[in-house]
Amino acid sequence: MQIHRINPTKRWSDITVFNGIAHFVEIADADPKADIKGQVAQIFAQAEQSLAKIDSDKTRILSTTIYLTDFANLAALNELWDAWFEEGTAPSRACVKAELANPDYLVEMTFVAAAGAGFSE
Repeated sequence: MQIHRINPTKRWSDITVFNGIAHFVEIADADPKADIKGQVAQIFAQAEQSLAKIDSDKTRILSTTIYLTDFANLAALNELWDAWFEEGTAPSRACVKAELANPDYLVEMTFVAAAGAGFSE
């Protein structure tokens, strides 16, 4: 089976799809100086764009790993998380405290999602 990489570079691909399952990572790269709510909003907007590239949407996210630099930001993150997902569509989730590569980043998320029927590998 073929591995499909979207926008591959030497260091990473924006999205990697294998057997109908997509993997991608989002960070708040548009405005890394934003507060936690601003960074989470950026990540969710970018995730929706990534999902659209594979003919998918947030209801098809299977799991998310959240890397948070400070658990003091967990309540704000959870508030936005709960509002972003419709009832009954939240994926499996892990949230870990981590030091991120850029000290301005407060959060990073990795997503695993089912690609839509219109995406061809």
